[in-house]
Amino acid sequence: MPESLTQDQINQFHRNGYLLIPGFLSAEETNNLLQRSKQLISEFPIESHPRTKFTTADDNHVGDDYFLSSGDKIRFFLEEDAVDKNGNLNREKEKAVNKIGHALHELDPVFRKITLENPKVQAVAHDLAMHVDPVALQSMVICKQPEIGGEVGEHNDSTFLYTNPPSALGFWFALERCTPLNGALSFLPGSHLTTPITKRFVRLPEGGTGFEKIVPPEIEAQAATSAQGKYILEACSPVLHKSERNTSSHTRFAYTFHMIESPPRALYDAKNWLQPTSSMPFSHVLSEPNLKLINPAFA
Repeated sequence: MPESLTQDQINQFHRNGYLLIPGFLSAEETNNLLQRSKQLISEFPIESHPRTKFTTADDNHVGDDYFLSSGDKIRFFLEEDAVDKNGNLNREKEKAVNKIGHALHELDPVFRKITLENPKVQAVAHDLAMHVDPVALQSMVICKQPEIGGEVGEHNDSTFLYTNPPSALGFWFALERCTPLNGALSFLPGSHLTTPITKRFVRLPEGGTGFEKIVPPEIEAQAATSAQGKYILEACSPVLHKSERNTSSHTRFAYTFHMIESPPRALYDAKNWLQPTSSMPFSHVLSEPNLKLINPAFA
């Protein structure tokens, strides 16, 4: 497989935990994703929607069946501030959707072409050499609606897609201009080397979802201290990252998908909120295992 990244880019990724690649998608590819996203939102029937809202806040979790069974479907999740106490939308549908997920990469031809049928994605996954046999497990369009697009707090992707050992890697594509006002991403460089995963998002035995602590309190306190650094505002992720609330009058559409290492090199267990199904197991990203990790002679 031809290499797509320079050694300097590879070193930067492993040092900082993220890498910004300007122009990775063409203007045509970006516009195709954006227009398809808007078409999906326009066409989905709000009348039969259960009014499921999405939030990543620690004290307010998404846990209904519409969310938990969305891993092999294309579903729509609403902004918290777009639904009143009676379950009615307080704005037009197109301005109420928080995100679309979680099987765009499998079910929609436009997104599948960019994700699973894209030699550039395969080349980056190969060059970064984080995984021997990476599998894509979820994909989302994040809308960041004007004035109500919710804040996403500090997190590492492995918190929500946990493997042992941690192996989550996110690809994030800006489909519209990202600014400090409309919720561009911020990263804490190097935090993947100093800040351990302290909790994970799981299915609870009693139903629904919640966060499970996976380290002792003293390690959690140390992690909180190590995470106190200067965030860099950029648009692009295994480091700690976050995005602010959208206070502007413009949307900030972005497409993101995540991959993890496959067994036996990493364990993805039944506690994770997103589970593969018999009809849709996780999708292999590379056509063959990454020989750079199996045999150093191929590096």
